Amino acid sequence: MEHNQIQTYQHILFEVSERIAHVTMNQPAHRNALSVEHMHELTDCFRAIGKNRDVAVVILSGNGPAFCAGHDLREMIGQSAEFYRTIFDVCTTMMDTIQNIPQPVIAQVHDIATAAGCQLVATCDLAVAADTARFATPGVKIGLFCSTPMVAVSRNLHRKKMLEMLLTGEPISAREALLHGLINRVVPAESLPDETRALAERIAASSPFTIGVGKQAFYRQLEMPQTQAYAYAKEVMSLNALAPDAQEGMCAFLEKRQPQWSR
Repeated sequence: MEHNQIQTYQHILFEVSERIAHVTMNQPAHRNALSVEHMHELTDCFRAIGKNRDVAVVILSGNGPAFCAGHDLREMIGQSAEFYRTIFDVCTTMMDTIQNIPQPVIAQVHDIATAAGCQLVATCDLAVAADTARFATPGVKIGLFCSTPMVAVSRNLHRKKMLEMLLTGEPISAREALLHGLINRVVPAESLPDETRALAERIAASSPFTIGVGKQAFYRQLEMPQTQAYAYAKEVMSLNALAPDAQEGMCAFLEKRQPQWSR
């Protein structure tokens, strides 16, 4: 077993065990609301993970009664337009960082995820939710439409379901979130950590280099016209095939043995 790596933050907990990083939002009294400092810490943590070749997969979770309640409204009363732009810039940087690191990030959602918290789930590459979890973009109820959460969530959900969530502010269940594409699976609450860890371990068994190449290519090709996407993917796959891990993997398959991946 690898030696666990632990780093201390103010708003989050961080640990690496056997090549799987656990990032836990740890502001339960505030339902893990995303203050500016909280978002800076998450961004710094994910950036460090992205440079750590000993980490293959990341699990993002939250302590307390909520996964994440979205932006910290205590910071948003009576501020200037420039201040609000800064908050949303910091948030966008955090979301982009999660998708830009090579390691897949799995959201482990035990309870409600609202507004930017729902955006966070949508931004993660994969999501496993307890059957008790709920998801909402409820900004309309406080006069602040969930415009930035909408960007990530609408790239996961069907259009009409997304608009229903935005226009009513009402939460959807984990089962509805699964049906409409926001999450990958729903599991019993008591099984959530084990099921999420099992998914992470299956990913970690593959070549970290190849996973990183594939994650980056997936997001880049999404918005391309099909012809351009195929041209791009052809180049990515051709260069991937030259890599030592691809050569090792193909040889191992033909020789009926387990591949030995590089780090």
